[in-house]
Order: sequence, then C-alpha cells, then structure tokens
Amino acid sequence: MDKEAVLTCILKPKGMSTLLGGESPVSVVNNNKYISPLTSEAQATDRYVEDNLPSLDHAIHAALSGETKTVILVGPEGSGKTTALQKLLVDWAKGNHLQNFQYVFHLRFSQLHSLDGMLSLETLLLHHLSLIPPESVPLVLQKPEDVLFVLDDLDQCKHSLDPSSLSSDPGQTASLPCLVASLLHGSLLKGAAFVVATRPATGCLTFLSGSLVEVCGFLKPQREAYFNDFFTDPAAANQALVHMERTLGFYDICTSPRFCWTVCSIYQALMDAGAKLPETLSQLYVEILVHLMRTLSLKEAYNRELVLALGKMASHGSLDQHSSCSKEEMDAFGLRSFLTSASGFLQVDGELSDRWVFSFQSQLMREFLLAVSFFLDKSKSGGVEEMLEKHKGTGAKYLDLFLSGLSEPIQRKPLETMLGELNCDQIKDFKRWFQSSSEITLKGCCKDSHHRCFHLLHQAQNESLVKEIVTPSSRLGMSYGDLSLQDCVALNYVVMCLGEMEQLNLYRTRNLTEEKAERLAPAMCLSHKITLSDSSLSAAAVQQLASSLCRGITITKELNLSQTHLGDEKLKILCTGLRDCKLHKLTLVVCRLTEAGCEDLVSVLTSGTSRLHLLDLRSNEIGDHGLTKLCKALHSPHCKLQELQLQSCDLTSASMGALSAALCSGQSQLKKVNLTGNTIDDSGVEHLCKSLQHPLCKLQSLNFFDNGLTGACCPHLMKALMSDNCHLSELDLSVNDLGQEGALLLCQALNRPGCPIENLGLTRCELTQSVFKQLGSVLKGGTSQLKSLIVGINKVGDQGVKYLWDAVAHPSCLLEELDVEMTGLTDSCVEDLCAAIRASRTLKSLELRNNSLTDASVPALVEVMQDSPNMLEMNLKYNDFGEEVFDMLDECEKIRY
Repeated sequence: MDKEAVLTCILKPKGMSTLLGGESPVSVVNNNKYISPLTSEAQATDRYVEDNLPSLDHAIHAALSGETKTVILVGPEGSGKTTALQKLLVDWAKGNHLQNFQYVFHLRFSQLHSLDGMLSLETLLLHHLSLIPPESVPLVLQKPEDVLFVLDDLDQCKHSLDPSSLSSDPGQTASLPCLVASLLHGSLLKGAAFVVATRPATGCLTFLSGSLVEVCGFLKPQREAYFNDFFTDPAAANQALVHMERTLGFYDICTSPRFCWTVCSIYQALMDAGAKLPETLSQLYVEILVHLMRTLSLKEAYNRELVLALGKMASHGSLDQHSSCSKEEMDAFGLRSFLTSASGFLQVDGELSDRWVFSFQSQLMREFLLAVSFFLDKSKSGGVEEMLEKHKGTGAKYLDLFLSGLSEPIQRKPLETMLGELNCDQIKDFKRWFQSSSEITLKGCCKDSHHRCFHLLHQAQNESLVKEIVTPSSRLGMSYGDLSLQDCVALNYVVMCLGEMEQLNLYRTRNLTEEKAERLAPAMCLSHKITLSDSSLSAAAVQQLASSLCRGITITKELNLSQTHLGDEKLKILCTGLRDCKLHKLTLVVCRLTEAGCEDLVSVLTSGTSRLHLLDLRSNEIGDHGLTKLCKALHSPHCKLQELQLQSCDLTSASMGALSAALCSGQSQLKKVNLTGNTIDDSGVEHLCKSLQHPLCKLQSLNFFDNGLTGACCPHLMKALMSDNCHLSELDLSVNDLGQEGALLLCQALNRPGCPIENLGLTRCELTQSVFKQLGSVLKGGTSQLKSLIVGINKVGDQGVKYLWDAVAHPSCLLEELDVEMTGLTDSCVEDLCAAIRASRTLKSLELRNNSLTDASVPALVEVMQDSPNMLEMNLKYNDFGEEVFDMLDECEKIRY
C-alpha cells in the first residue's frame, strides 16, 4: 500500500471549517493544532494534573499493540473521535505508529449513504476504499492480520449489525451493512483489526465486542491549550477561557473540541466588536444564531422563514429520532430555496446531489432552533406543556432551558432584531407553565426535579423571578447531595438571588470535588447551616470549605461533617478556616480523627477569634491523650466552648483528671459534657465529682451512660450533689450497675433542698422496688426540682412503679416526663396510672414501651389521654395489643403504638 498516496489523500482539503461543525480534522492535523482528546479515565484524575493524562491516542495504540483486535471508541458528537482517527491514519502513513499493519482502510458511514446496492468485499476495497492496486487484494485476503479497518460514524449505519446473516466469501455481493457486520464478526477477513467510532446509545453497540474506550474530549488543561492556540493574544485567550469556565464550564458539552471551536469563534467576534460576552448557554446560542444570520445578509422576513423551516426539521429529527434528512424531506420543511443558506447550520453528506442527506452540525443548535421556532411561530396552537411532553424522552436535554432563557426580554432582544418579535402569547404561556410547575415541584421531595427548576431559573437570569418562585416554604432544607457540577452552579445561583438560606443540605454527597465546592462557596457563605454528613470530600474541597467559612460575609453558624471520614490531614486544612469564622456548632461524628487532630482543634479553640460553642467528636479514637490536649484549650480565656460530645472516644479514667482540672480552672465555659460509651470507671467519676464541688465549675449537664460504673461511684456523686457549688441540672447514669445501695445514696442527695437536678437518667441500673419507693418520696417531698425521670429497663413490676404513680398524683411533684419502659407493667397498674395522669398538673409525656399491657387497658388509656389536656404524648409501642384495638388507639392522636 502506497503510504505517500494515502497521506496525500488524507491531507487533501475537504470542505470548509464551519462555526457549528468545528475546524475540519484535515486542517487541525495539517496545521499541527492537534490536541489528543482524553478518555473517561481522565475524569477521575485531579483536574490540576496535566501530565500523563490518559489520552485517546495512547488508549488506541496500547489496545492495538496487544491481543485486542477491535477497539470501540464511544463518545458524544464533537468529542474529537473523527479528528483522532484522522491523526491515527496520518501517523500510520508517516511511519510513526502502528507499523505492524501493512494495509489501513478508512470508512466513514456518513459519506457512504449512496452505497445502497449490493457489492463484494473485493469491490469495496478496490473502488470505494481505493489506494490499493488490484494485485494487492489477494495479499489482503491471505494475510488479514496485516489489515486495520478504521470505521467512523458507525452510528449512522442505518441497518442492524446483527450477526444472524453474515457473508463469508470476499467475492460474494452483499449490502454494505452485511459486509461490515461480516468483517466485525470475523466471518470475512478473520484476524483483521478494527478501530470503530460511534456515538453512545446506538444499536450497533449491542453486537460489538472488543476493547471499549469512552471518549470524554477536553478537560481543563486541554481547553487551556486549545484557547491559547486559537487566540493569538495570550490576554484574550485567558479572558475567553476564564469566562467560559465561569459561565459554561460546568456543562459536559465543554469537553467537546467542536464546542470549544464554536465558543472561541463567537467570543473572538464579540471581543473584536467590544461587545459583552454571553452569561448563559441561551445567550451564547442567541449570539451564534445572530452571527450566522448576519453572514447570510437576508431580510428579516427571510430570516424568519429560514428559522421556522429549520425548526420544522429540528422537530422532525427530534420526534422521529432521525439524525439526517433526505432532499425530499428538506423540501417538505420549506428549505428548498434555503439549501445554500442553511449550510451554516447543516452538514451535507453524499457525493451525488440527488442523494445528498442533511443533518444538523450540532445537537444543541437543533434544540435551540426548536425553541426559537416555537416562540417564533404565531400559527402554533398547542401550548408549551404539550410541546415539552411531545419531546420528552427524545434526548432533547436543553430544550426547556433554551425556552427559559428566550422567555426573558433582555436575552432574546438581539435575536428579535434579526427575526422580528417573538410570539408574546407563547412566551406568556411558558411563564404560566413554569410558575405552576415550579410550585408543584418545590413542594415535592424529588431533588432531580428541584435541580431542573433551579437550572431553568439560572438560565433565565432573573433575580425577581427566583424570589417569586422559590418561596420560604419551598423545600430548600431537603438534601441536595450528589450534585453534578451543573447542579452546583444552578443551586448556588438560586441561593445568591435569595440572599441567604437556613440550611444548605448536601447530605450524602458522594464526591465533593474542589470544582464543585468552589462553585458552591458563595452559597455556603449565605447558609446558616451546612450539612455534609455521610459525604466524601477531596482535600481541595475541604480547602474551599475552609475558605468559605472565614470570609467576611459568611453567616454560617453550624457545620455537620459526620461520617465523612475526614481524617486528621483534612481536619488540619479545615482548621485554617475555623480559626477565624462565626461557626458556633461543629459536628465531626465518625470522622476517623485521632489524638493528632486534637492539636489542630486546640489551635482553633484558643485562636481568640473562634466562636465555637459546641464540638461533637463522637466515635473518633482520640483517646486519653487527645482529650488531655483538648483540655489545654479549656484553660484558655479565648475558648468559648460550652458543650463537648465525647461519646465512644476510647476514653478512660486516665484523662478525667485533666478534664476535672480544666472545669475548675476558672476559664472553662463548659456547661455540658457527654461521656457515653467510654470506660471511665468509678475512679473517673470521682475526679469529675471533685470539679462539681468547685465554685468555678460551670457544668450543668453530665452524661455517664454505659461507663462501666458501679455503686462505688455513688458516694462521690452524692457528695457532689449535696454541695452548694454544684450547678448540675442533668445527670444520666443509665446502663451502669449502680444497684440498690448506690441508688439510695443518690436519692438522699436528691432530697436536699436546693439540689439542682431536673433531668435524671437511670435506665437499666439494677434498681429495686426500694429505690423506686425512695424516688417516689423524693418527688413528693416538695424540694425536688425533677422534671424528667427515666427509669426504664429496671424490673420492678407494677408494685415498684406504683410508688411513682402515687408521686405523680401528688401536688408537690413537678415531673413533666416519665419513662418506665420495660419495667414489667401489666393491666393491673392502669387504674393507678390513669389516676396519676388525672391528678397531675405537670405531666406531659409518658413512655410505656415494651411492657405487658393488653387490649383490656386500651379504653381507659385512650379516655384518660383525651380527657387530659396537659398530656401531649403516650408511647405504647411493643405491648401485647391485638389489631382489634388499633382503631380505638387511632382515635387519640397523642398515643403512639
């Protein structure tokens, strides 16, 4: 095969570069402008890594140098597949790559629509793929392993590549699709290699097997190189690129080299004219259409007629899923007299004029023309809802966005200078539809529908419209996790228009990248609470979050990063922003933090500018050394911490001395400490009880839930509660084996006049009837401040709990909440229970779960709840009720069962 002849044929100019079609592949290769598109593997790579990104060229060469015989390139229109194949052919012809192949044949389906008849493989090779002398054909057939077929536009093959009917004789005539299917499935030229390019979601993919390479086009480094090559002035290149990244860079279409060509061409024309660059996709396509119309120099009426005809073609292609149209169909759309003028919009394929086929150069332009023609056509009878419903499921991704943009006068004004005024009735109909559908959407819980509404608002660029549609009652508190970059931009735009947001809920954001966090940064600054729990954040995204928190305008008071597996290194980055922000509450539950992370938290708490009041470190292995470090911060006059959640943090009694010393330092503002799930033992309680007696200790709430305590700690607790310096109003000792003796000592302290305890938790503490009797005496004594008593999972039965019913009925009892879950109650207690509720002036909530109450108790319980206005809730779950009483229980909304 004569490589020089092949090279000359490949590089021969074919057609002109067009605004929508992009620069021709031949021109790109000839002028050394080629930048290899990237494969989908690059999308998982950090966007600032510019070297050794997985390029398409490398993927093809690597696949063909191994055992692979078929490489399938799959990518959307304009992603650079055709140009990459052109470069592949040039490199082979120049002897640079793939020299293990003696014969390379290039086949483009978009240019072979005229081959409707029957032909043999030999005829195809000689007359249609050319550049091979007749004497070489036997060599090709004898040594197929030396042959490479490059098949482009396979998605435009109009027939199935089903292997059910194949040809095996190179001399036998068959249809072109049959020949291609026979080659790909190996019944013809078995052993030959193939590089096949196609768009996604096409039927041919069903029958192809081989190495699949997803083409994603240009990422940021490639775009930067492309813009620098397009613009001769580096400043202009930078201005254009920065603008595109800000206004369009979140769309997938920006990875398309062809789209980059379009953007650069329009930007250059606008910059040369000193005009403002477009702010939205709709504005960009308004400028494109205006530019194309100006090049045609038609009168307004003809411009209008052309656009309406193109709109009909666009609608036909969208509804019938046709990518191309025949000349007869073009006549039916009213394009007969516009075939020359329409060349800027359309691609024409085919060698013979009577067999030409026409297709849109750009799917986006097809959708834009569909939107424009809808607003332009005054004969339209159907409304926007009907039109959108018709095109639903046709792949028209941007149609409603273009309608939204065009509905705004400022955005459509340049277009109306070329086409005349659009149909105001259709525009009003769109606005009515948008208003009503948005109200329904924002009342619902489908986040994808919310996102679409925000995209439409972003495209409209109308701040007053945002405030009109996104009312305070809209579900902006719902989770918007797993946002795309495009979603981030739209949501951020909405929040910016609103001015502030109660909660930016990004729960379960699987991959918050730097780019996404950067786009959301203004919205973060305007959100009182940011929720990123159960999310995955890159280090660079954490840096963006940190920067947002310390900006002057930020109003964020709460940040929830629970279950983000943040780790000490990312926490260090976050703390750079926490040192100088308005944050009051920081939740870091299950964030894989250790002792090392506590050092950075100390620097925040002692910064002098931090306003952190609550720090939640639950389920992090900070250990005793970590807590000891945190206690150093409590000695600082700058530390404003009032609440410390330390559940399941691997703490022991070894760090309780440091905590106790901090509480007594006179600087600590701590009022609440939760030590649930740590093994601090009785000796740890002893340390803390000393601080409770200190006049400088401000602690009001202490939680010892499941701390491995015994009755031995109770003398220390009693002494602390008897102290006039003790301010403790909440004490939880649940799930500890305090036993009768220990609990009775606590009751003595509770009897002391002035004992501050209001909420007491004693769930599963091995309490006895004697303890319940003493608790009843405390509640009736007239000195107790107890409002909440939780004594569930202590098996004292009806007799033990009767002491509490009697106390609840007593006029001196202040109890508002009583929890006697799983205490062994039966129907026998119901009379005393109901009498207590009727007599109490304060009781609001009663927890009766997991007892042995039966259907017989239900009428009395329902009646007493209905007759007692003070009672707000009774929980009867997991008792021995049958379905027969469910209707009766339903009569009282205050009962849960």
